[in-house]
Amino acid sequence: MNDSPKTVILTGASQGIGHATVQRFMQEGWRVISCARQEIPAHCRRDPLWTHHISTDLTDAGSLDEFVLQANRLLDGQPLHALVNNAGVSPKTSFKERLGVLNGAIEGWKQVFELNFFAPLKLARGFASALHRGKGAVVNVTSIAGHFVHPFAGSAYSTSKAALSGLTREMAVEFAQLGVRVNAVAPGEIKTEMISPDYEALIPRIPLDRMGSVGDVAGVIFQLCSDDFAYVTGTEVFVTGGQHLH
Repeated sequence: MNDSPKTVILTGASQGIGHATVQRFMQEGWRVISCARQEIPAHCRRDPLWTHHISTDLTDAGSLDEFVLQANRLLDGQPLHALVNNAGVSPKTSFKERLGVLNGAIEGWKQVFELNFFAPLKLARGFASALHRGKGAVVNVTSIAGHFVHPFAGSAYSTSKAALSGLTREMAVEFAQLGVRVNAVAPGEIKTEMISPDYEALIPRIPLDRMGSVGDVAGVIFQLCSDDFAYVTGTEVFVTGGQHLH
């Protein structure tokens, strides 16, 4: 590692894919600035590369603006090399029923879009100058559910992820003028703390015959931010074990 490590800002860092992605970037010698609604457990933050974690509610405009302000202050004019928009929400009913088009409050749709779609847009704007200085990369975490009707993911979640896929393409063209690449990663069935036993029934649909690990996704996110992908922008990588082929 050189004296001036690269810096990544990552949202939704407290668990699952976000937490694994933080670990991967630190293994590669990157400095990490993160946010999540929850604090990070102390034993996870012993690595000095995880320099700052800021408790933030990205659905709250004031909280998001404060995170952008604090993170830019921490950067202090230094370049930002990657922004990973990982935070997302997929609400269920109290009976764990899939929230569809005909059930659930419209207000709930607005909250889902606020986190899954508008937060990545606002953060990309907020860190555009720092990313320009670093000739950096943005990775938006979308979903297989944004491309196919999913048996468990709700309609608000799925359409918000489809919108994020579209936003990725638009951002790729505009941010290219800043020397910044923008890509997306679309995970399939990934084994996390949030996963329910119901998802085991989906394994027969997956050609690789297993659920993915958070490390599988974290590795792709990291590589999209690396120099090996310096000529790749506007692309969405399916991390699904082939499930999207059916």
